Amino acid sequence: MYKRIAVAVDGSKTSDAALAEAIKLAQEMGSAIMLLHVCEEMPVILEPDGMSVLVTQDLMQAIAKAGSALLQKSAATVRDAGLAAETKLIETFGGRMGSEISQAAQRWGADLLVVGTHGRRGIAHLLMGSVAEDVIRTASMPVLLIRGN
Repeated sequence: MYKRIAVAVDGSKTSDAALAEAIKLAQEMGSAIMLLHVCEEMPVILEPDGMSVLVTQDLMQAIAKAGSALLQKSAATVRDAGLAAETKLIETFGGRMGSEISQAAQRWGADLLVVGTHGRRGIAHLLMGSVAEDVIRTASMPVLLIRGN
């Protein structure tokens, strides 16, 4: 049924649960897996005096390196399950993570997108937003949400 499954990973337990579900589906259906991770880069940081700008090239490289390491760890999990995995690190500045995930999945030709959701409500949802909600709004393929504890 689903031949190309994209999975958003962020290193959280909820993301791990989404990956585990995607692996089960891929094993049953003989699907290919694409692992997606978004690094939202911030090119500048204000100094404590609020007047000076500090370029954060080292910080951006560290964020991308951590994202690559997470993708490799997730790919190893997929390989341990007897499947092959492609990986995609998405580096963005000011983009909405959910739409970046949806667009990358669409470009890859995914016919299912698996995403973990933390199920935040109230103030936490207002302050942090919901990547999963943005994925649902922007995805052109079916989305499977895996709820965290």
